[in-house]
Amino acid sequence: MKRYRLRITAAWCLLVAAAIYAPLAGAHEFKLDAVINAFVKIEPGQAELVVRAPLYLFKSVKFPIDNITIDLPNSGAALQRAIAAYEQSLTLFENGRPLSASHAVARLSLPSDRSFESYGQASRHVATTVEADTKIYVDQGYVDATITYPIGSPESEFAIRTTAAPELGDYLKLALRYLPLGGDSRAMVISTLSGTVSMNPTWWGAAATFTRLGIAHILTGYDHLLFLLCLVIPLHGWRRILSVISVFTLAHSFTLLGTAFNLAPSGAWFPPFVETAIAASIVYMALENIMGIRLDRRIVITGLFGLVHGFGFSYGLQENFQFAGTHLLVSLLGFNVGIEVGQIIVLTVMLPALAVVRRYVLPGKVGMIILSAIAADTGWHWMVDRASALWDTRWPQPTVAGFVTLALWIAGIFAAAGGIATIVARLKSLPEGAAVALNPGSSGR
Repeated sequence: MKRYRLRITAAWCLLVAAAIYAPLAGAHEFKLDAVINAFVKIEPGQAELVVRAPLYLFKSVKFPIDNITIDLPNSGAALQRAIAAYEQSLTLFENGRPLSASHAVARLSLPSDRSFESYGQASRHVATTVEADTKIYVDQGYVDATITYPIGSPESEFAIRTTAAPELGDYLKLALRYLPLGGDSRAMVISTLSGTVSMNPTWWGAAATFTRLGIAHILTGYDHLLFLLCLVIPLHGWRRILSVISVFTLAHSFTLLGTAFNLAPSGAWFPPFVETAIAASIVYMALENIMGIRLDRRIVITGLFGLVHGFGFSYGLQENFQFAGTHLLVSLLGFNVGIEVGQIIVLTVMLPALAVVRRYVLPGKVGMIILSAIAADTGWHWMVDRASALWDTRWPQPTVAGFVTLALWIAGIFAAAGGIATIVARLKSLPEGAAVALNPGSSGR
């Protein structure tokens, strides 16, 4: 019996070891350098793509093998297949039209080669031939290529799309540097999930792209949506709802704009701090719904929490600024417009649904308490999880620059508070009954 138990224990240990080792083995197969490096250089009459990809991505090319190394003298046909693979998986566009290559050359390189640190080095390196005694082992090293495309005008809008190794999804990156004619170069990192990306977007193209990003960000930001729900659960009448939502919009726009100009605190501690504070804002608003609210107090608290949510919105903006080209301000405004459009879409669906629930499913005081309690429970679990991540983050040491940033934000918050106070004062000047105290038992009529 004891021997049987030992066998069972050993079997379980083997299973656990296999479960742990399997993903590690799979990860090792794709290595850590799953990056395609490329330069796109625009010149009069042509665009030049200089590109490097890890050799192990070219399984279907089938380079000839001599023992455990690649047979370089007989690799000509395989290099032509590699060029064809590049042309198939990396597509350049001019004003929306895919470009066709007129000339291409390729070579193999050692894994120790560092010539792709600049365009000039990379271009010269690809133009040289591999020395005859070079030993490149199977699946180690790079396939480098220069592909030339005729273009109509260097002033056109150019875009790129990668479909290389789609099974790797977002794990395989294309690290691209775009070098326009007579302009500053720009870097971006994309994947097969990015679709077609403009390398020098027009201002209207950048605005449209970032407006879509803003809409997608708010529609997939479940904590922001739950906060919006908590804001409007106890409110009746379009004037009250509009006043609260307007303050939230102004507040988060304020911090969103400030963060875009690098005025937000930096450091690894700040993102988890913001995420924890956003979850805490949900808990607070939900509990206030249960305890009873006043409209003027809700407006002030909404403004303060709106500042925090603006920092959260900014994270979706900063990671996409690489696609703005030279139109940073337009992209910033477009993203903010997208946030507001998405917010309107959400409220257009949320308010009628909430009215139906309050009228037919959970009417009266009990219904509001139940909805708010569910929101509070959800927000509490988010807050605890995020607070644990914040607790494990190293906090920064105080610096002069940090104090200056803090002073700027305090001044800005006072300015925003002045605007909120003006809105509250205008509400108090409305006919009596428009800003009365709201409690869980009020009818709102």
